[in-house]
Amino acid sequence: MGRTPVPSNYKWIALSNTTLGVLIATMDASIVIISLPAIFRGIGLDPLAPGNIGYLLWMILGYLLVSAVLVVVLGRLGDMFGRVKIYNLGFMIFAFASIALSLDPLKGGGGALWLILWRIVQAFGGSMLTANSAAILTDAFPSRQRGMALGINQITALAGQFLGLLAGGLLAVIDWRAVFWVSVPISVTGTIWSYLSLRETSSGRRGRIDWWGNLTFAGGAGILLAGITYGIQPYGGDATGWGNPMVLGGLFGGVFLLALFCFIETRVKEPMFQLALFKVRAFAAGNLAALLTAIARGGLQFMLIIWLQGIWLPLHGYDFEDTPLWAGIFMLPLTCGFLVAGPVSGYLSDRFGARLFSTTGLVLVAASFLGLLMLPVDFTYYAFALLLLLNGLGQGMFSSPNTSSIMGSVPAEYRGVASGMRSTFQNSGTALSIGVFFSLMVSGLAAKLPTTLSAGLQGQGVPAGTAHQVASLPPVSTLFATFLGNNPIQHLLAPSGALDRVTAAQRHTLTGHSFFPRLVSGPFHHGLAIVFSVAAGMALVSAVASVLRGRHQRDDEQSPSK
Repeated sequence: MGRTPVPSNYKWIALSNTTLGVLIATMDASIVIISLPAIFRGIGLDPLAPGNIGYLLWMILGYLLVSAVLVVVLGRLGDMFGRVKIYNLGFMIFAFASIALSLDPLKGGGGALWLILWRIVQAFGGSMLTANSAAILTDAFPSRQRGMALGINQITALAGQFLGLLAGGLLAVIDWRAVFWVSVPISVTGTIWSYLSLRETSSGRRGRIDWWGNLTFAGGAGILLAGITYGIQPYGGDATGWGNPMVLGGLFGGVFLLALFCFIETRVKEPMFQLALFKVRAFAAGNLAALLTAIARGGLQFMLIIWLQGIWLPLHGYDFEDTPLWAGIFMLPLTCGFLVAGPVSGYLSDRFGARLFSTTGLVLVAASFLGLLMLPVDFTYYAFALLLLLNGLGQGMFSSPNTSSIMGSVPAEYRGVASGMRSTFQNSGTALSIGVFFSLMVSGLAAKLPTTLSAGLQGQGVPAGTAHQVASLPPVSTLFATFLGNNPIQHLLAPSGALDRVTAAQRHTLTGHSFFPRLVSGPFHHGLAIVFSVAAGMALVSAVASVLRGRHQRDDEQSPSK
């Protein structure tokens, strides 16, 4: 497969199309998080009923798991059969799955399974887009402009995660199916445009598919991340499931398969995962920094949603049903920081190198986490917005130069697999963050929430048995109740009928805007302190890794020996 002649403005065509592709792929990774209340009401399913928390978790995590597992495989296939060919096919699959999601004909558990399965198909198409977009841009742009192009592409991908939150809040008000409708015209248009405009500009390398490597990697990563997912759910009398034999089996089994995968990759002639690339310091350090930053960023996203929707917005008079929309709006400074810093730092890193900007960005991210740690639960919004903007600027300063450094450090024929490996670390970090930070938050809540919740309910006339029963619910259920757009106390007490047995004044207090937020604010802040302390530590370790990347060589073409 030789190089195809392309028009002089082809690089801008490639940039606009791939940016559209990663935008819609990453938006759909997060768009359901805020719109979950509307989705579950639409299919007639109570997400907090026994046995239904699994549906809720897989609605969020199924997309992320597939994205984390498949991007390396699809990047490798792009190297072998053509990056544009795999990218175009991904757009078509994504469009088809978006249509199927919006036409869910089932109700209850069947409707949830329909959405989960088609979300997995959609993630497969989205992985084709994200695995090959950076490689297509690296092929299309000369080294002097590559950082700018990859910066725009990467910051759009990151901003898409937060724009998805805003879009989910806006569209869920209209109709729950609109959450999926929005992807249909964009993905259909992108599919047609990509087939008409994109061209193969690099020579593909035909070779054999590493079947054993594919199977052990997909199996190991999938089992490991699934084990982490179920570790969030309670087991026996414990608040989390880390003592569950099946969870432990998934963790150890996943690690074993990944270790076996690494062994296999050193023995086959044409491995899917080029372990030799980790000998390149810029590649290894950049991916380590990207992994840790993705974990910290994913934790931030979920903690901010819970903080805003469950506590701050109700305390400031917003109806629980309106909090998903307003949470997305109040998080806009974070997205603005991405959009401002990403392209600028990408452009400047082409001239001055990646290390200065990426490291400084991570220091700013760590500082913003420490600032959020010092805020009271009922904060002043301007201070909160400033810290979000600082975090967004820091992540934008880091992400664009870091991506350019990673992609520019590898030989041209390995850019597809390098792009997939980079996306794997980033997507795995996002999936890991949910398990890590939810577990930290649940552990923090479990220490104080039951006593606080039981005493607060009994103080408003709820019978001791009912109060104790509600307070004994798994903390993860209470945590999910805070961001499902429903009145948490009304949702938790409705099954027992306790609200009908208290006075009108007590009922008004219990179901008011401030009772539940003030009740849980102390335990929540205890968990929040743990989460943001760990996130700040991860950002600082990422900064050290960024410093150690060395000077980045920016040759337009590098030989495999370099």
